Amino acid sequence: MLSVQQVSGGYSNEAVLNDISFEVKTGELFGILGPNGSGKTTLLKMLSGILPIQTGEILIGGKRLQEYRAKELAQMVAVLSQHSSQSFSYSVKETVSLGRYAHQKGFFQTWSNEDEAVVQRVMKQIGVAAFQNKNIQELSGGEKQRVFLAQALAQEPEILLLDEPTNHLDLSYQKELLDFLKRWTSEKGLTVISIFHDLNLAGLYCDRLLLLEKGMINIDHVPNEVLREERIRDVYHTDIQKHPHPKVAAPQMVLLPSVDKETKTIEIDQTMLTVSEEFIVLTPTTPLRTMSSGVIGSGTGWHQTFVNRHVDKDYNCNDHRAEMASFLRSNGFEPSETVGMMTAVVLEDVIFKLFKQEDFSVFVVVTAGVGNAIDASKSELHTYGLVPGTINTWIFVNGELTEEAFIQSIMTATEAKVKAMHDLMVMDEVTGTIATGTSTDSILIAASQTGTVLEFAGTITPLGKLISKAVYQCTTEAIQKSSRRKQL
Repeated sequence: MLSVQQVSGGYSNEAVLNDISFEVKTGELFGILGPNGSGKTTLLKMLSGILPIQTGEILIGGKRLQEYRAKELAQMVAVLSQHSSQSFSYSVKETVSLGRYAHQKGFFQTWSNEDEAVVQRVMKQIGVAAFQNKNIQELSGGEKQRVFLAQALAQEPEILLLDEPTNHLDLSYQKELLDFLKRWTSEKGLTVISIFHDLNLAGLYCDRLLLLEKGMINIDHVPNEVLREERIRDVYHTDIQKHPHPKVAAPQMVLLPSVDKETKTIEIDQTMLTVSEEFIVLTPTTPLRTMSSGVIGSGTGWHQTFVNRHVDKDYNCNDHRAEMASFLRSNGFEPSETVGMMTAVVLEDVIFKLFKQEDFSVFVVVTAGVGNAIDASKSELHTYGLVPGTINTWIFVNGELTEEAFIQSIMTATEAKVKAMHDLMVMDEVTGTIATGTSTDSILIAASQTGTVLEFAGTITPLGKLISKAVYQCTTEAIQKSSRRKQL
């Protein structure tokens, strides 16, 4: 659809862009990225014919850009500026109707039935038909942007050029606009080329991205390749970290604010732990990076309160998350900042210990009962039923963990728990084999993210060795303590 071949140019004799080459296929949503001054707007103006090129060629539909007459080009390419403005007090319909100029014929530019049908159709599709007779000056910024998009689409272009179309729009309008454009690229074959300042929106919606740096192409590729941490750091000169989107296969970037290098290293230990009959709570002085299977606070996040709540063995609730959140609030805990677990174990039987290495430490808290112990290899012999978790394991690492270390910590801790149950000969009462855990065990890994960087946590790494020792000892003692209570 569009081919840019070794294009250079800019303003007057100054070359803002140098040797730019790329192609955009029909139906693509193509994003242009780059820091301020990299040439994004200049490139868009060249593609629209506003700025002449000094060298190279731009082909649209196989035809050189310079060979198009003005009306011909307007039928092929529409432009939506980030600073769309309206000087006159036109109605919404009148504003959208301006987009039909390129298709009107004859000396008097008569308005045809086809013009009317197109305008009504795009106003309905964009969602502005309901206020088509309203003065455009009375609309909100988001509503005006939709009107100008309808005007551009009324041209019935094959290519739509956008200069930061979501600028000054709130979240709902940003999503609405980009959802619409994405739908039109797939359903109607519209080719969209847009400048983005928001890397996350570009990564979420674009099929491909072009990254400009100092007037030249750094890379032209799929979003996952363009939005690499090292590349974005180098081009934008800022600290940034890449994460996958939680719902779709799209890369997302987060800024890393500058922090005081003198930040005090904290140590999580028993001084922060409180045990009562109703719950165990640990409250560090700062939020911790977490990965957990808690009833509240599951997955990954940052949390500053950790609660292990005692419930009766016959606890039953249709919505245990909502009930748990209500419990936390009633006890002065904010659910959004809390990892919350449940257990039927008597909390007095908790085992907690601090294990130290030379430059990092691990504080482990375990409540463990084995009344519903299960051999995972034979779990299909059990009937399904949710019961309160009986082995809850908290592992607090006084150090900085990588994403890999978080996952490996869970693996290592699980292996240590299984070994403890094996050595204690804890049996699955249904299968008569040695159990590997209970039906609803929960685990938490939390790190201070200060101090020593701990890249790995496999069983033979320094962190893995400490976690293995700590979880094995604490789980063993917690099971033994709970078992003695049952024998009394």
